[in-house]
Amino acid sequence: RQQKWKSSVFTQAKMPPCDFVPEKYESYPYERVQKIREQNIAPSLRTYYKKPLLLHQGHMQWLFDHEGRRYLDLFAGIVTVSVGHCHPKVTMATQKQLARLWHTTNIYMYPAIHEYAEKLTSLFPDPLKVVYLTNSGSEANDLAMFMARLHTRNFDIISLRGGYHGGSPYTLGLTSLTPYKHGVANGFGCTTTMLPDVFRGPWGGSHCRDSPVQTVRKCSCTEGACLAKDQYIEQFKDTLNTSVPKTVAGFIAEPIQGVNGAVQYPRNFLKEAYQLIRERGGLCISDEVQTGFGRTGSHFWGFQTHGVVPDIVTLAKGIGNGFPMAAVITTKEIASSLAQNLHFNTFGGNPLACAVGAAVLDAIEEDGLQKNSEVVGTYMLLELAKLRDKFEIVGDVRGKGLMIGVEMVTDKDSRRPLPAEEINQIWEDCKDMGVLIGRGGLYSQTFRIKPPMCITKRDVDFAVEVFRSALQRHVERAA
Repeated sequence: RQQKWKSSVFTQAKMPPCDFVPEKYESYPYERVQKIREQNIAPSLRTYYKKPLLLHQGHMQWLFDHEGRRYLDLFAGIVTVSVGHCHPKVTMATQKQLARLWHTTNIYMYPAIHEYAEKLTSLFPDPLKVVYLTNSGSEANDLAMFMARLHTRNFDIISLRGGYHGGSPYTLGLTSLTPYKHGVANGFGCTTTMLPDVFRGPWGGSHCRDSPVQTVRKCSCTEGACLAKDQYIEQFKDTLNTSVPKTVAGFIAEPIQGVNGAVQYPRNFLKEAYQLIRERGGLCISDEVQTGFGRTGSHFWGFQTHGVVPDIVTLAKGIGNGFPMAAVITTKEIASSLAQNLHFNTFGGNPLACAVGAAVLDAIEEDGLQKNSEVVGTYMLLELAKLRDKFEIVGDVRGKGLMIGVEMVTDKDSRRPLPAEEINQIWEDCKDMGVLIGRGGLYSQTFRIKPPMCITKRDVDFAVEVFRSALQRHVERAA
């Protein structure tokens, strides 16, 4: 029996061909790398998988380990490799800038930051035309909070439960997932409110979300009226009436929650929430760290899928295809609140980062990656939905474009999370068959699929067949 399981991990799926040949690995042996990891690298930086991968090289949607094995990367360095590993256009622009000028701070003018600022802000609607460049998403959200408080002269900021907005002492108050919380004082002036999750929350049904795949829950909504949205808005009002002062500094939300497993809200929820916040003098912040740059397919920015215009937008991850950079986009008026005193960022918007950022925008446009996200992402969602209908443990398939969540449950009725050891085995099996997937959700029960935006339908066929094989193997094991 043991043997049967072992052999059934081999899948019928054939990995799509790739003509790229990786260089020979010539660094430390695996055991030495592991030893250094244990002795010299902070233990809080955890690794994936029982036997962690030692990755050596990347090419577009592919990764190669130290033994030359190839993997289809469906997690993109946590939704960060937007246009593809070592994309030739981005690599070339970086090399060119490396040879010219790495760094001089904002106290001088240099062309890269001005060219990039113009290019990036041209992609936003009025009045979002001013950018402050930083180095990470936590830093961008930190600054957005600071700006909102300075500008409104109010203090309280509301975020959704299940949201992830960073790990800095300031943003930790907005981040609302227990595993990221440390037992130190944080979150002064931060209040969380109920997450309008139409799969796991108290309300939701089969018409709620902006996705090709709806939940299997039934709802009694009529045309043009969403009862779940109304109920969640009532909860939002309840928070405003009980937990914060009459005036607030702001509200922050991801257009689709990332770390929590691609959780989507009912249509029009954000629109109404924004209105309620603005009535109380607050600013609306859209955290586009994972949803930005065309990943949702239908629009370039996640907030556009909700029909809203925020007051502040934060960007990171895909902005630099893996280069450490981030940004806060806002209005001239809000940005000037910060100009009353000094606020300085040494590396933010340095020439190298700006050259990378500009090349990423060019690659997205020239390679048609927003359209690819829509076409390939929709195809993948519909293929994964077939597996949901076939397997009892696949509770929900959701998302938009190439931002996809597959939530695993013991059964569809109870929606109880599938135990960790069972999910781990499915996840390990996918890796052994050559597909790398992320994890998320409160109980780490959701597979996160957010690949480089250059993947193809052929890659999807392979990935879905691998996932199906891993699920089938789970069924055999359980039997």
